[in-house]
Amino acid sequence: MLNKLKQVEQRLAELEQLLADPAVSRDRKRYTELTREHADLQEVVGVSRELETVESQLAQAEEMLDDAELGELARDERDTLEQRRERLQDRLDELLLPKDPDDTRNTVVEIRAGTGGEEAALFAAELFRMYSRFAEEQGWKTDLIDVNATGIGGVKEVIFSVQGPGAYGKLKFESGVHRVQRVPRTEASGRIHTSAVTVAVLPEAEAVDVDIDEEKDIRVDRFCSSGPGGQSVNTTYSAVRVTHLPTAMVVSCQDEKSQIKNLAKAMKVLRSRLLDRKRREQAEARQAQRRSQVSSGDRSAKIRTYNFPQSRVTDHRIGLTMHNLEQVLDGELDELLQALQKEDRLERLQQGAGVEKQRER
Repeated sequence: MLNKLKQVEQRLAELEQLLADPAVSRDRKRYTELTREHADLQEVVGVSRELETVESQLAQAEEMLDDAELGELARDERDTLEQRRERLQDRLDELLLPKDPDDTRNTVVEIRAGTGGEEAALFAAELFRMYSRFAEEQGWKTDLIDVNATGIGGVKEVIFSVQGPGAYGKLKFESGVHRVQRVPRTEASGRIHTSAVTVAVLPEAEAVDVDIDEEKDIRVDRFCSSGPGGQSVNTTYSAVRVTHLPTAMVVSCQDEKSQIKNLAKAMKVLRSRLLDRKRREQAEARQAQRRSQVSSGDRSAKIRTYNFPQSRVTDHRIGLTMHNLEQVLDGELDELLQALQKEDRLERLQQGAGVEKQRER
């Protein structure tokens, strides 16, 4: 632990020198990467120093335990400081774990109705509302990119971005198949149906992350928007369809009245998809890549079931069941996401301990 903290402080000093170098600031990609690393290491050093202060205060409190006048006060202070030390130590252990460099990014979320027809589309709309409410509670900004709505309030597909510190890191475990069990509105006999919705959570890419030759690699088609929006939207060529020719990826956007804004949004989604594809190819190339129980990558895996008759939400990856379905769908995801993050941290800590033992041998 001490060696790691010493290395962190040395690296932080190096980064401060590099960030002051005009040559580094002119390299946008490198400067962005170094700035992120600097912010992460600053937090590690801050927590480490706070922990040292608490341990010093704890030692002083323990020295006064036998004092006739101050002993009781010292015991109360010791108990408070021990709890604080434990929280800081847990946080420091977490910060020293290898980080996903994408965790601090904004994110692009794609929700698509799967099996279940109109019922799946209705639930896709509810998931969109759930994530929007959660983002609002976090103080994040959501921006609708594209939506394919159905006639009775459902969506076949909705794509939106979430902008805020750590948005991808918190939402990345939502990728996968979300299953709903309930009586559909259109079901006259009252039978419970099972439908499915897929969710993909992508780290939002910056222009420097993905190399796109917009003259050679991109074809942009312009067309009239459809759906609600009024005469000005539906009669002007504001909608765009962007095709990435090397991969045949297609992204459409018609949410804005401005063609320029729609094109910018479509390019944001395209870059994020290409970055996600690049990350996946790199992961597959590394045979030693961990296969986590708490997966944020396998979108074909059934990760969660929402059972309406029992007001039950079950996350199958960690075996967690909660009976607060209404609150979860209203955006109260903290308990669920924190449990997933905790399980992921525990798994990585165990793997790190295993690696250390192997090194000792």
